[in-house]
Amino acid sequence: MRTPVFSSVLAVSIGAAIAGSWSFAQSRESSLEPAWKVPQVIAFIALKKGDQVADIVAKLHPELLREIRSLAAQLPNIVVSDEPVASPLPAGLDAVIIRQNYHDLYDKHMAPVDVAVFNKGVFSALKPGGVYIVLDHAARAGSGIGATDTLHRIDPARVKTDVLAAGFELDAESSMLANPSDDHTKSVFDPSVRHHTDQFLYRFRKPR
Repeated sequence: MRTPVFSSVLAVSIGAAIAGSWSFAQSRESSLEPAWKVPQVIAFIALKKGDQVADIVAKLHPELLREIRSLAAQLPNIVVSDEPVASPLPAGLDAVIIRQNYHDLYDKHMAPVDVAVFNKGVFSALKPGGVYIVLDHAARAGSGIGATDTLHRIDPARVKTDVLAAGFELDAESSMLANPSDDHTKSVFDPSVRHHTDQFLYRFRKPR
């Protein structure tokens, strides 16, 4: 049975494909604390063998897409979609993951994305009890979506508001990617904070 995933979406049967795509991104960078704690993040997601997972990369990263396609050619349980945001997700998923890209849903280059509709689509695609994982760069409290296009950050409270409005429950949050020395005023690409941004990690659950 082929498992639909999406990176651009990427779907997997355990965590191997997710770990593979994340490890590839890690190999292209250096000094990645706290941005890449792959084993810990996968443990937080709490995947089980056989789970159907969608790993959404909202922006088109040609190098990453090539790597994902190469991985998919080796693992028959991976299906790659080039338009994970525009295309409906497959039904019956156990987990949907969007990492460092939720803020992009609000950016002009992603238009026309209706974020409420997108989150409702994630809700519909998940099985009862399924989880929606959001990992992103934190913006200043109270800034809402004001920094998504300029600093590539989003207020964590805005994410909670968005996702809870779609019918999810907040199941867990983790500070494993937090960095209190980041004052949230710089772009995530600024050399002084790149790979060291303050990041939040939420696990939302679709009620059973």
